[in-house]
Amino acid sequence: MSSETERDLLAGNEDYTEVVKVRREKLAELVSQGMDPFKETKFVRTHDSAGIIANFEALENTDVCIAGRLMSKRDMGKASFSDLQDHTGKIQLYAKIDELGAEGYERFKKYDIGDIVGVKGFVFKTRRGEISIHVKEVKLLSKSLLPLPEKFHGLTNTDLRYRQRYVDLIVNPQVKETFKLRSAFIKHVRDYLDGRGYMEVETPVLNTISGGATARPFITHHNTLDLDMYMRIATELPLKRLIVGGLDRVYEVGRIFRNEGMDTKHNPEFTTVELYEAYADFNDMMDLFEGLLTTAAEKLLGTYQIKWQGYDIDLTPGWPRMPMHEAVKKYTGIDFMAINSDEEAISAAKSIGVELPETADKTWGNALYEVFDQKVEEQLIQPTFITMHPVDVSPLAKRYAKDPRLTERFELFICHSEMGNAFSELNDPIDQRQRFMKQVELREKGDDEAGMMDEDFLNALEYGMPPTGGLGIGIDRCVMMLTNSDSIREVILFPTMKPLDK
Repeated sequence: MSSETERDLLAGNEDYTEVVKVRREKLAELVSQGMDPFKETKFVRTHDSAGIIANFEALENTDVCIAGRLMSKRDMGKASFSDLQDHTGKIQLYAKIDELGAEGYERFKKYDIGDIVGVKGFVFKTRRGEISIHVKEVKLLSKSLLPLPEKFHGLTNTDLRYRQRYVDLIVNPQVKETFKLRSAFIKHVRDYLDGRGYMEVETPVLNTISGGATARPFITHHNTLDLDMYMRIATELPLKRLIVGGLDRVYEVGRIFRNEGMDTKHNPEFTTVELYEAYADFNDMMDLFEGLLTTAAEKLLGTYQIKWQGYDIDLTPGWPRMPMHEAVKKYTGIDFMAINSDEEAISAAKSIGVELPETADKTWGNALYEVFDQKVEEQLIQPTFITMHPVDVSPLAKRYAKDPRLTERFELFICHSEMGNAFSELNDPIDQRQRFMKQVELREKGDDEAGMMDEDFLNALEYGMPPTGGLGIGIDRCVMMLTNSDSIREVILFPTMKPLDK
């Protein structure tokens, strides 16, 4: 699809080329008259649309200065009405020839929908009761050379909405509200953690080793060092180095990059918050995670009752906590705790149609995890903590003391979506080295998502890391839930898109 075709579709106008031509002619005329709008450098605003409407009684008949984009025009001869949209909403403009003069009024009438103007006038209410601004002066601050869609329902191509998010934001107020809520949620995360004594830090995006998760990394090259480097797939290992160094509570809100598939839940770059607390365990992390999300719902939405992906979700505190093997038994009938051999576990998984990936070791733990992943996860609608993951799929989590096949790890699921992942962190450098070696073996077998040996991290652990609880939360998934969005692309301003010429 060419850029011209894309714009034609976006405009929904068969005479698109002619419209663009006319707008450029209007610009040329303004320039010839010494009124080039692109030379304007500043406009001082005293108010915004939402503030005027909210405080009408105090502002009635008061002069205000406001700026924004013209979104509609209704010409009534010697007077006209327009809607001006700024960052807070819309307000009506009332312009008369008597106020602007014949030349000024004619110039205003030639302004197009999409043009950005600065307005000075007084606040009043029309006969129909609509709060408006009686225009005394108007200045064109920027010319829109491309037409906006006449109505948002004409902008139904989601691919175009994501590619031209700037247009999506202009014509769809709800999109702007989604990203305002996203910003508010991230602020809530920071406030919640700061209030509990956590320190926000920053760690490298480029690393010489890919680690902290099982995922395929993006690879780039550092020219000066002549060295291939990996864009981070997690912030975990640098943050745990800081715990070793004595920063007992740390967190980072940051962009993560994974060279994997794209679907409604996954984008190659996404945002997480990872946090680590010394002398805590995964139970403390469950308490913290539940508290963070329930207070977010209460503060940002004013309710624990939400809708997401067609389901009624109850976020009232007190979420159930269920070991993975119990969830598997509940939904499939297979009791993995009564199975003692790898062979029997593999056979049990196959009996219900579950096959292990070719690169995965054929073990009890991998069989348990794949049964959960393929048969149980889709059943989890209400908030549920799934705990005690197998050690085979948890290379950075501490073993469960009562059963070394399991780890003190949990994932939170809401509406069959993983919202976060947490451990009682492994702080035994000898055990950690063995786990890294297992990851290296898997990598050598062709699993390009397996981790690498990180000698410096092992070196840090050998200095001693206290018992630590760690938690990683997907910011995008949480915003999807809070905004009832079905796709991660709805909550990322600029999602990754395939180029049009590919």
